[in-house]
Amino acid sequence: SQLFSETVHRYLITHPEETHYDAKFDRCDGVEFDAITPDEKGNIFFFKGDHLWKGFSGPAQLANGTFQELDEYHHLAHVDAAFRMHSKDEDEPQAHDHIFFFLDDMVFSYYQQTLEKGFPVNIQQVFPGIPSHLDAAVECPKRECTTNSVLFFKGSDVYSFDIKTKTVKKKEWNHLPNCTSVLRWVEHYYCFHGNNFTRFHPVSGDVSGAYPKDARHYFMTCPNFGHGEAHRKPRCKLDAITTDRMGKSYAFTGSMYIRLDTPRDGIHHFPITRSWKEVSGAVDAVFSYGDNMYIIQGGQIYIYKSAAHYTLIEGYPKSVTEELGIQGPVDAAFVCADQHVAHIIQGQKMIDIDLTATPRAVKSEASLPIHKVDAATCDSEGVKLFVGPEYYLYQTPKVLAVSKISPVAQKFPPRIFGCED
Repeated sequence: SQLFSETVHRYLITHPEETHYDAKFDRCDGVEFDAITPDEKGNIFFFKGDHLWKGFSGPAQLANGTFQELDEYHHLAHVDAAFRMHSKDEDEPQAHDHIFFFLDDMVFSYYQQTLEKGFPVNIQQVFPGIPSHLDAAVECPKRECTTNSVLFFKGSDVYSFDIKTKTVKKKEWNHLPNCTSVLRWVEHYYCFHGNNFTRFHPVSGDVSGAYPKDARHYFMTCPNFGHGEAHRKPRCKLDAITTDRMGKSYAFTGSMYIRLDTPRDGIHHFPITRSWKEVSGAVDAVFSYGDNMYIIQGGQIYIYKSAAHYTLIEGYPKSVTEELGIQGPVDAAFVCADQHVAHIIQGQKMIDIDLTATPRAVKSEASLPIHKVDAATCDSEGVKLFVGPEYYLYQTPKVLAVSKISPVAQKFPPRIFGCED
């Protein structure tokens, strides 16, 4: 379009040094990215100049090889910012899974790697109140921010754009490095600066933990870089597994956990303390009930509010005896959807606890045909008892309680849990 051509021409006049990139970048040399964004399939694109990388490994490619309309504008030197609009906001349903690119004062909308009709347009037409010449942008859904929002970064200024009301709140985060790109990945937010990154809270901008960290250790495959011993794939043996009311599924193994409901973002192990900071080390059992998640470790139980960021309820941890009315330790636990009974497994015994009773009371006990259970869950397929790299499937808790023999063990796919067989 003429408007786009004028924008590019204007940029090239003011940035003559960037009229063309001859070299293919090697991100393992240390690269400051111009933009980072996933597409609708979860593939993450890293942009530098007129090149991009697809995913965490592989060489640089010309950006117009993927976003084909850019072939007409091969002198396009870079993008300022980019993000994927994944939230299905009722007021902006047409924007679902679109990728927005920003260059100077213009915005481009792509769907399935095709430029949307009518674009590019001025940023103000789509995002009123957002300045031009941005540094970075990232979506923040309402379960993680107050409302479905987009965070725009320019220097130390952060503009929180409410997708529904199209209102803007400006913040100043001087404590955060100037982000040249920002990525939301598995509900965590990463500010990239130089060849480093810093993880931050999307509402407050707070940084917790030892940052910055070198991106080459985490977001790409490079010789002589890597997570190290603590981040190698664990053996296929679960300690606990659960799904909360919001549909977020977790598997716990050792001191790490993985999200199971975000496969398109890849399988990655995170320290348990990242989401449940008061819990250190391996857990014995986890179950979800109502809006809460219950984590059992030794003789203690932690109860967290299953909000965007898990918050420990005041007064916890408490003893398992005080909370559930039983003695520990616990091998596994599960609660079926829309039920009010916690099924606690200890050795070859399953204890049913009425969660509506005050104090909690044991309803019944049953002997199990399996000697030692590592983890248990109840989903649409039935009750699954995990033992090592295998699981046993029962139709219902009642069927499990009356069974005298165990069914044929099934192997769980290592790729689902990111483990080694």
